[in-house]
Formats: sequence, C-alpha cells, structure tokens
Amino acid sequence: MRALRLFGAGDIRLVEIPEPQITEEEILLKTDAAAVCGTDIRMWKNGHKGVDAEHPLTLGHEFSGTIVETGTKVPFYKKGMKVAMQPNIGCGICDRCVSGAFHLCESYKAFGINMDGAFAEYVRIPAEAVIRGNLMVLPEGVTPQEAAVVEPLSCAYNGFTKCHVKPGEKAMVVGAGAIGMCHAMLLHMAGARVLVNDIQEERLAYCKSIFPFIDTYTGGELPEYVRNWTGGRGLDVAVVACPAPQAQAMMPELMNIGGRINFFGGLPAEKEPVSIDTNQVHYKELYLTGSTRSSIAQFRKTMEFVAENLLNVKLLITDCYSLEEAMTAFDKAARAQGIKHVFRF
Repeated sequence: MRALRLFGAGDIRLVEIPEPQITEEEILLKTDAAAVCGTDIRMWKNGHKGVDAEHPLTLGHEFSGTIVETGTKVPFYKKGMKVAMQPNIGCGICDRCVSGAFHLCESYKAFGINMDGAFAEYVRIPAEAVIRGNLMVLPEGVTPQEAAVVEPLSCAYNGFTKCHVKPGEKAMVVGAGAIGMCHAMLLHMAGARVLVNDIQEERLAYCKSIFPFIDTYTGGELPEYVRNWTGGRGLDVAVVACPAPQAQAMMPELMNIGGRINFFGGLPAEKEPVSIDTNQVHYKELYLTGSTRSSIAQFRKTMEFVAENLLNVKLLITDCYSLEEAMTAFDKAARAQGIKHVFRF
C-alpha cells in the first residue's frame, strides 16, 4: 500500500509498504480522509524524536475510514462501518485514564505521533483503541472529510470548555488558522461576540468571508482597538491559537475583570519562557488556562455539533488532495495558504 512516511527532518516520502496485518482483537481500517495538522508540518520541518531513516513513521492523526476487516474477538464493530478516530490512546490504568482523560496519560500513544498514522491507504487499529472507545461510527450526513476535521475541532472544544463562555461576552481569538476558526465557531455558538486577530490580512479577509459573524483586526494598535471594541471594559475571553509568545504576554493587559485566557497549544523551546504581568492577573482576578489534545468524550460531543449542523466544518476545508500531491499540500499548509488541507482516498 502507499504511505506518506517521515524519515527525518525535511525528509518525507510517499513509499510502498506492506498492508498491515491485524490480530483477533484489532481492526483494519481503509482510510477515507485524513487532514493535515500543524503538528504534521512541524514534524516534517524539524523531525521527531525516535524517527530516522531506520525508523520511519507514517504521519496523520486526523482521519476517518471504512472498516474492511475485524478480528474475531472485536465487539460491536462490523465490516463496512464508517468511523472516525480520536487518535490518543491512554494506558487505561493510571488515574488520568480512569478519570476519562486518556489524552493526558503520561504514556499515551497517538496515531501519526508515536505510532503509524493515517496518511496511508490502510491503518491498523490496536485493541486498546477498540475497547476504550476511540472509534466513533459516523452519524448520518457527516462526510469522511468533515469527520477528519472533527479532531482539531475537539481540541479547540477542550480549550473552550475551560473558558466558561456566556452569551453576550466579548471574546478574541489570536490566530486565523484552522484551530483559530474552530475556536471562533465555538465562541459564536455560545453567544459571544468574536474578534479574530492575525498578522495576515489576506487570511483574515478569507475567514471573514466564510464566517461573517466575526470581526477582524490586524495592525500594531491592538490594545487600543480592543478597548474601543469592548467599550473600554476589556475582553471577557481570549484564546491564543498561534505560537506567538508576544501575544501570550500581551493578553492580561487586554482583559476585563474576571476574564479568562486560554493558551492553546505550545511554543517551540526557543520561544520559552514567556513573561506575564502577574499584577494584571492579581488585580483583575484573571483565570489563565491551557489545553492540549482532547478527550474521547469531547471528540464525540463535537461530532454531534457537526451532525446537528450547529457547526459547519465544511467551510474550513479549502483544499483536497491525493497522496501523490502530498508535497503540494504540505507546502501550502506550511505557508498558511488556505485553512484546512485534506487527503481524500
């Protein structure tokens, strides 16, 4: 079968490898759609721990597919079912896993991160993922491409749940990429007025065209703009959805009393640490939160949002490709052209 594999920093190749073989407790999935994530781009550009020419890795952790084979001891799942995958598999034993936070397990495994992923024609689904509920049958009307995009939406939802958004609040998202737009949709769904800030005017204009409910700003006078936009009160919610330490450092100054800030995602090591004015946190009684990945429950909840037409993730999918066009997809994603890039099989 064809698979897009990482062999080291800057070295990604479309190669032929054997089709996976499954045990009696596993599932073989034929990939229908797999989306490119910023994590895939960073791994391609910078390499990844444990990955080299002797130990290549098939990338891809945002995906959906059709079950083509099930082991004799697999419960519930049947050949022909169309499913989506929450890619983080916990150990199932630690306190975090027992609480349902498999994605925070210290020894977690994830497709396309530390085990072969879905930029391939077929994916082996291990027993742990089968019995812990990582697979979700697609609701009626949800396409494979939409299902693949539910994974990043669920990650945004994880951060969203920590912000306790109320109708009528003023919320800003920094970063107009796919994750930023997921946050904007969720904030709007909760009844907030949403401002999106980014350094790229072109991208902001495109996001405004598909999500007319957002306001946008780019420029060097963000604090003044936010003051005017909020009537002098400051932001109730802020999400930093880009790896920009200066944006993180600026946020406390822009907040209303009791405001909530979500630092979504991480920063490269060379951009750490970030200096925060803790007096702003103290006197404004701010809440600073972080979020990473998503739980299985959050993944299923966001799939419901899509199935019930509460969120339109189709608007995020700007480009579709075959695996043979992988370098075009990766290059456009790396240059922030388009929003979400998806491989169709």
